[in-house]
Amino acid sequence: MAQFQFFLTPEAEQRGIVFKAPRSGDAGFDLPALEECEIRPESLALIRTGVHVAIPEGWVGLIRDRSSMAMRGLATVAGVIDSSYRGEIKVAIHNLSDAPVRFVPGDRIAQLVVVPHIVVEQCIQVSTLDALGSTARGGAGFGSTGN
Repeated sequence: MAQFQFFLTPEAEQRGIVFKAPRSGDAGFDLPALEECEIRPESLALIRTGVHVAIPEGWVGLIRDRSSMAMRGLATVAGVIDSSYRGEIKVAIHNLSDAPVRFVPGDRIAQLVVVPHIVVEQCIQVSTLDALGSTARGGAGFGSTGN
């Protein structure tokens, strides 16, 4: 993978926000809350992080739940960061619980996992379904592994 670069806004630096590479063996970069906020029960909030990234072409950033947040009834939504995006990363969080949740600057609210993906040049249309090849699973869908 090409070098992964990031930028912290001056506002983030003034608030002591930290964004760093994960520990060896960890998959995700922790994303911090930039501002204090509260998410009411059954509500959705878009939370600023103060982090901008340059994801290499052929890779994509996926915003995922932290396990500790999921255990509190919080779920991240709409989490794809394309390699062409240079804006601030914002995290959409849905509070599925029946209690308000409060964040302060620096709280780790989600994680960014950077993975390779298929690029346009690798995507081709075939003329028949058979051209896709066969597998043991075939077209078996939902619940097929439990049968």
